[in-house]
Parts: sequence; C-alpha cells; structure tokens
Amino acid sequence: MKQSEGNSTTALAVASGTVRIGDLLLQRGVVSQAQIDQALEYQRSTDSHKLLGEILVELEFTTEEQVMEVLASTYDIPFARIAPSLTDHRVLELLPRDFIEKQLVLPLFLVNDRLTIAVHEPTNVFLVEEVERITGRAVQIVAATARDIRETLKNNLPSKEVFVIDDLVDDFDSDLTVVEESAPDVSELESTAGDSPVIKLVNHLIFGAVQEGASDIHIEPDENELRVRYRVDGSLFEKIKPPFQMTPAITSRIKIMAGMDISERRAPQDGGITVMVHKRPIDLRVSTIPGKFGEKVCMRIIDNHNALTSLDKLGFSFSMLEQFRQIINRPNGVVLVTGPTGSGKSTTLYGVLNEINSEHVNISTVEDPVEFNLRGVNQFQTNDKANFTFASALRSLLRQDPDIIMVGEIRDQETARIATQAALTGHLVLSTLHTNDAPSAVTRLFNVGVEPYLVAASIQGVLAQRLLRKICNECKEPVEIDSSTDKMLQIVNRTVGAGVETIYKGGGCSRCRNTGYAGRVGIYELYVPDDEQLDAISRGVTLQELRRLALASNGYTALYQDGIEKLKAGITTIEQLFKAVSFD
Repeated sequence: MKQSEGNSTTALAVASGTVRIGDLLLQRGVVSQAQIDQALEYQRSTDSHKLLGEILVELEFTTEEQVMEVLASTYDIPFARIAPSLTDHRVLELLPRDFIEKQLVLPLFLVNDRLTIAVHEPTNVFLVEEVERITGRAVQIVAATARDIRETLKNNLPSKEVFVIDDLVDDFDSDLTVVEESAPDVSELESTAGDSPVIKLVNHLIFGAVQEGASDIHIEPDENELRVRYRVDGSLFEKIKPPFQMTPAITSRIKIMAGMDISERRAPQDGGITVMVHKRPIDLRVSTIPGKFGEKVCMRIIDNHNALTSLDKLGFSFSMLEQFRQIINRPNGVVLVTGPTGSGKSTTLYGVLNEINSEHVNISTVEDPVEFNLRGVNQFQTNDKANFTFASALRSLLRQDPDIIMVGEIRDQETARIATQAALTGHLVLSTLHTNDAPSAVTRLFNVGVEPYLVAASIQGVLAQRLLRKICNECKEPVEIDSSTDKMLQIVNRTVGAGVETIYKGGGCSRCRNTGYAGRVGIYELYVPDDEQLDAISRGVTLQELRRLALASNGYTALYQDGIEKLKAGITTIEQLFKAVSFD
C-alpha cells in the first residue's frame, strides 16, 4: 500500500513500538498529557493488560473512532465507518470463519482480484500477509473500529449451525469423484463426505430445490442407480441421477450437516439443517431410513420467506373469506382446520395467526414441530421424551394468560377436552384434524370422547380444504372433450344442476416444465353451525344428518362446489377436481 514518506516513517515507528499511540494522540490534540498520565497510572494500578488506547477510550478521554482515525492517518490508509449493508456475503466466505472472528478482520470488497479488508489493528503488519496467503489475492486495508466490525459480522455471518450454499454451486463440476463401492468405515465416510465434489453436489441439490420452489427433496438409492426427485406443487419430478457409488458419501454429507450419527446406518434418524440462500435462512427437516440398497433421505424444505401467505391469496371466495374472518376474530371458541396431510392446513393457520396477531393479544402455539417462525407469537415445540405433549403443553399455557392458542393437532381425548374447556373459559383455540370434510370434524370430537354438549357450546366453525394444481397461465387452452372427459363433465353438471360447457388445461411449456400446471390453489368448505345445527350437535347427531343439515343451510359451500367454481373459472382442471373430491 502506497504511503507518503513522512507518514510511512511514523507508521513503521508505531509498528516497532518506538512511537506510542499516546504520543500520536497528544500530537493531534485528541488528549492532554494529564489524561495520558492518568491513563498510565490506571494501567499500572489495575495491572491491566489493555493497551493505552483502549484505556483512554474506557476512561472516556477519547473515542474509539478518534483513536482509529489517528492510526489510519498515520498509516495513510482510509478510515471507514462500516455499515452492515456494505458487506458482500460472498466476499466474507473468502476467509475461514474462525480466522475472521479470532483476528477481527472483515472482508469488504473484491475488485479486479484485489481484496479490501477492514481491520482494527493497522499496526499488525503480519495480518495482511496471512490474509494474502489464505486467499491467494492481493490485499489492501481500511481501518475500522472493533465495534463496527463486530456489529457487521454479527449481522452478516450466519450462526455456526448454518450452511451458506448459494455461492458454492456456481462452479459445480458434474465430473464427480466416485467413492469405493464396498461399505466404507466411519473415517472413510467422514473423508468422502468432506470432498469438494460431494459438498458441491449436495449444495447444488438443495439450492436447486429452493430455486424451483420444491417442498421436499427425495434421495433414493435403487439397485444400480441413485435417483434424486423434487416435490413441486404436490408432484414429484426426477431431477438428477448421480453415480450410484456416491450414495454413502452424499448421505454422510447430509447427515453431518443435519447433526446425525453417520456411523448409524441401520436405524432411522431425524435431524435439521439451516442453510442460507440469497442471504435468506432456509430450514430443512431431514429424515433418513435404511433401505435394501442404502439409506433413503428425505429433506422437507421450510422457507419462512414463503410461509406467511395472506388469507386473501389462498383462493377463498369473497363471501367465504368474509365469513371465515368473522369467526377467527371472535374472542373465544374452537376453530378447526381439517384435511389430509399436505392439504395446506398449516399455511392457512399461519395466515390466520398473522392476520389476528397484534401487540394487544397474547398468542401461543404448540406445534410438532414448529414449522415457521412468527414474530410476536410464543411458539413451543412438543417433546414426548420430556412429557411435553399437546395436552400437557396446552394445560401449561392456560396458566400463561393467553388470549389465543393454536394447537398443532388434536390427536386424543385429553387434548380435545382441554381445548374445548379453554374455549369455554374465554380463549380462542385454533387447531387441526384429519377428516374428509368439515361436518366430520364435529363427529370426530364425539368419537375421541368430548361430550356433544361441550362441542356444541364451544365450536365456532370448521374449515375443510384441499390443494389443487393450478393451470399454467402461459399455456392455458380449452379442452377438447373426449369420452373420458365427457363422463366426468356429466357428473359435474348433474351435481350442480347447471351446464359447465368449457373447461381448460395447460398445453405444456418451459415455464411449467411441460406439465401444464404452475402453482396450487385451495378449495374450501366452511361449516359455521347455526342454532338448529348446534342443537343437533348437542344431541350427538349422526354424521349423515349433520351433512344433510349443512347442505340445506344458507351460505354453506361444500368442497366439491368450491372446486367446481374454480373449474368453471379456468383455474384448475377436471382431473385435479376428481382427484381431490368425491361426487358420491
């Protein structure tokens, strides 16, 4: 780094210890001789190992910025007031995390293969040499306060359990190193799992899945091949077939990232990974299970960025959404969301919590597991080993002055009874069940042992839902009716008593991977019992009678009816409709 001749001499003197920082600060008029003497006396009397400059700052005779400005001027280097937003996380990764934290050095920019770093000790001439050795690049420095560097690192370095993957796939090499075919021991697994091609491949798979909006990654060894599939919009698509011999290395790499035991290959394991993609944390729930040809891995992708979807964007009709909003804003009662696994229940409940959340209410959730982080909401994860079940957690939360409680799922009599009793004592309770339709949720509560009169007194409403794939707007086209389609169309028209004449499909294009579909939409059935139905519920009515009463009431829309409306609107296909609902 080029310096003026005079300042260069002074800088070397500082570095060699012949010129002290106190003298420099005194020459610049930053501190007085009396303040220096007082600081030196403090240093001697306290047997402090702190530098004089640090003591002057501690005694408030000067500031860290003033000390650093003097040193920077002495060295003829820039002094920078660092803002966290200035940092490029790609440049941060040029140096090992441990080195950055130990030396308190901040990589800032990389321009024309010259790396600019911020340091708080410009007198440390060996630091630049070490950074150049590690990075293989020429280095120039700017001075910054230790406080600014720490704050910037705090805001830009992911936690030590987080893996930053988006920049490690740029130079992904498809010519992968193949590991030995025979069963490796643990030390070999650790070694191969740490090989650069294996790391890049795993990063590539995760990065690609996030980019494509996948919900799950399946890594499946077969007899002679290894298959990787993504689940996008509810359907699985084959993505890549790595060499079969890489199965142990890929599995071990994922297990290391997820904190699993790589030596255990005969029993199922669960773990978790947090990765950073485009500066955004993505959580992955990892499950491994031993198979005939190796361990199968499934990674569930949980992206908080996409977690909170407004209720307005979930596909509700205007009238149903207005009615749903009325019941979720009531001060007490039970509101249930029901449907099979993967029907979007969690998304709906998180949308509800996000809408009714405010600083004036105490909201708590009990989940298994906590899927998304909600700001301002107290979230708790069940732990069966510690006897922290849905029921015990719910019982404890009732002593925490809650206004609204969300229980991930009502699975047993105890949880169901506590939930209904909580609703009767002035709390709004949200939860889920696995039933085929909304009225079935009521009789399910009967079946798990909740007295009918308690159900009638507490139930506010039940929302049943399914997810259907949406037609791709880029290749949407009318369907030419064949015999199979005509049969389905006749059933639809007979059900609604009106003619559905034109239906649509996606012809297939690059945007939708030639599937004809892009995204998913919900179909809903909202059951809000009126007085007649509540009376029937209190008497323990049968499911058939409850369905009859619901269909006869005003404002009730069954799942198939909402699905037909979306079919008529050209949002989904007739095949998706028949896959999701029954017309019996």
